[in-house]
Amino acid sequence: MDNKKAFRMTFASVYPYYIAKAERKGRTKDEVHAILHWLTGYDEQALQLQMEKKVDFETFFAQAPRINPNVSKITGVICGYRVEEIEDKLMQQIRYLDKLVDELAKGRAMDRILRK
Repeated sequence: MDNKKAFRMTFASVYPYYIAKAERKGRTKDEVHAILHWLTGYDEQALQLQMEKKVDFETFFAQAPRINPNVSKITGVICGYRVEEIEDKLMQQIRYLDKLVDELAKGRAMDRILRK
């Protein structure tokens, strides 16, 4: 996928897919939100506002209150790329989120997903 196309996608348009992926595997919306809070620092109200404003991924991550300092502990392959080797910072952040939701859907414990 062209990076620019991914960056322009709205977070709100992809969010339902994160929830659906988790729920198909017996996980919950609250667990997806815990991942989003951990990764970005958004609280529930701020997260909802970002979705209502239909911000793109670039804006979503640029306005994130605090990217978790432990993101460097997120490793592995998502969509054929090692997340720790992705050079474009925004694409790496998007893939971090993809990777965490993927780990949730695969049944990994929340403590491990949140790198505790």
